[in-house]
Amino acid sequence: MSAAAEHIDHHWNYAEEVEVLTFDMNGETFALEAVIVQEILDLLPETAVPGAQPFVASVINFRGKVIPLADLRLAFGMEATEATIDSRIVVIEVDLQGENTLVGLRTDKVNEVTTLARAASEAPPSVGMRWRADYINCLVKRGGEFIILPNLQAIFSSRHDNSAAAS
Repeated sequence: MSAAAEHIDHHWNYAEEVEVLTFDMNGETFALEAVIVQEILDLLPETAVPGAQPFVASVINFRGKVIPLADLRLAFGMEATEATIDSRIVVIEVDLQGENTLVGLRTDKVNEVTTLARAASEAPPSVGMRWRADYINCLVKRGGEFIILPNLQAIFSSRHDNSAAAS
């Protein structure tokens, strides 16, 4: 089994299907495993964090806890966009360096909870991608489009490493 196939199998936890929440950013459809989604929120007041990376430049109050608010657009090199009536914050719990951490993710629009089939997934191509391939767990073909499953571990780890190196 290739390393890419092993990576995809691990992402699916060796199951044939995975339940995901789909959302849009800059015209692309992304998906997160539903089990990590804690809540979907309307936009909340943000507090800027001086000196923080643009990718995670502010925090929000989520049920009395201060949590970072990440903009995956910036991690993927997309332009930041203005919020619209459809914009939402998806609060997720992700394992970062062995610690379960709540993080808010900005989205342009939350679509649906759906099931994706492992058989329709494939590793991102190694050439021709406009984004870092390690930031993508896999692409899932559904209908005439691809749904992108981001590799949150790689995105947050590299951002943490970059901020630690800059200190």
